[in-house]
Amino acid sequence: MDALFEEIYEKYHLDIFQFLFYLVRDRHKAEDLTQEVYIRVLKSIDRFEHRSSLKTWILAIARNVAIDHFRKEKTKRNFFMSQLEEKGFDVQDHEKIPEEIAIQKDEIRLLYRCLKACTLDQQTVLIARFIQDLSIAETAEILGWTESKVKTTQHRAIRNLKKFMEATSEKEGGQHE
Repeated sequence: MDALFEEIYEKYHLDIFQFLFYLVRDRHKAEDLTQEVYIRVLKSIDRFEHRSSLKTWILAIARNVAIDHFRKEKTKRNFFMSQLEEKGFDVQDHEKIPEEIAIQKDEIRLLYRCLKACTLDQQTVLIARFIQDLSIAETAEILGWTESKVKTTQHRAIRNLKKFMEATSEKEGGQHE
C-alpha cells in the first residue's frame, strides 16, 4: 500500500493540487483539500474498477472534495449572512460561488454534447438564437425561412435537446454511482 501511495503521490500530486487550486483559488485551502483527496483515495482504492485511468478517477475524487468544500462554505456563508441580516446589516453578494460556476460549466458541456444529437436545422436555429443571440426575424432571414418555420424548429429543437440532456444525465449519473 505504501508503494502504491508513493506512486500516486509522485505521478498526480501536482495535477491534484493545481486542479483544486484553480477551483478554490486559495493555496492553503487547496493544500488542505489535496490532503482530503489522498485520504479518500486511500480509503477507496480497493474499489477502483479501472473503468477509467487512475488519474481520471483521482481527479473525479478531487472534484467531489471541492464540491463538498463549496457546499460547506455556502452553508457557513448562509449562516453568517442570516446573522448579519438579523442585526440589520444588508450585505448581499450576487457573485456566483465556485460551486455554482462548476455546475454551470458542467451543464454547458452537457448542452454542447447533446446539441450534436439534434438535426442540423435544429442545431443551426439553436446556435443562431441562443449562442449568437439573433432574433427570430434575423434567424429567418439568414436561413431563408419563414419566421413560423424558425419558431417551429426552435420549439422542436428545445424539446429534443431537453430530452437528450435528461437521458444523458441519467445515463452518466448511473455510471458514476
